Amino acid sequence: MPAQRAPLSEGRWHFQHGPIDIVIGAEGEAAAVAAAHEAAWERFAGILEELVAELPALRERLAGPCPMRGPVARRMWQACRPYKSQFITPMAAVAGAVAQELIGHYERAGIERAWVNNGGDIALHLAPGRALQVGLYADLARLDARQILEGLRSDGAFEVTAASPVRGIATSGWRGRSFSLGIADSVTVLARSAAEADAAATVIANAVDTDDARILRRPASQLRDDSDLGDLQVTVDVPALPAEAVVHALAEGERKARECLARGLIVAAVLTCQGRALVVDAEAAGDIARAWPAPGRGRLIEASRGLRT
Repeated sequence: MPAQRAPLSEGRWHFQHGPIDIVIGAEGEAAAVAAAHEAAWERFAGILEELVAELPALRERLAGPCPMRGPVARRMWQACRPYKSQFITPMAAVAGAVAQELIGHYERAGIERAWVNNGGDIALHLAPGRALQVGLYADLARLDARQILEGLRSDGAFEVTAASPVRGIATSGWRGRSFSLGIADSVTVLARSAAEADAAATVIANAVDTDDARILRRPASQLRDDSDLGDLQVTVDVPALPAEAVVHALAEGERKARECLARGLIVAAVLTCQGRALVVDAEAAGDIARAWPAPGRGRLIEASRGLRT
């Protein structure tokens, strides 16, 4: 089936092709917005075919120089490159890389701000002086495509300004669309680009983990024949855990997030697991994370539905 598009309320557009499901919004001069939407659509129509052509290589663990040819595939590989010492394939950054490819068509005169939301992985464009509020959806089990299209009630919110370095936001967790090695309900990462945020969210979510025999895991290959994770054990069910186990799991994720922060790979991250949330940021990210409840460095926040505003 060819790529399809449909207009949504408030001037947004819905682009869909196979597994790629995107909602785009833009504000600015009408002619500039219309031209950007058309350019993004023309580019979107060929992206899936490009990725399928390189799919075998995209499912391979990173090694050696980048073998990818297409711009989206190369961006995926580059975003995952900092983590090549552990098991990771370029597919860890696919949603963010696609969103990032499309946002480039909105970086033009007359566009005040724009966002490309690829299933929760978001690329942003902000003209000088502009800002955008982004909601946090902490429990990925409650998120579905219809809610993305029609609107949903978020568990928290933060503001990204044009002066900040953040242009990408991504969320990963064991309840999401992709497999995870950890038990995080969600890990939301703010980074310089959507592809970088996507890769980092995957890695940090994998690190949120603890030893408990009741956590159910299965080889990824048994759950999905074409999984890029092969026989790695991925999380399929997590029971209610004692508080100390949840705190331990979040601490493991925090360690990985701080490593990413120190290497300049992320700007901030919010980790949630079974009603607790942990914010990891640097002093420079205070303005970005100011909408969290008194964000602190590694402070646990009790929450009934994830993160509260």
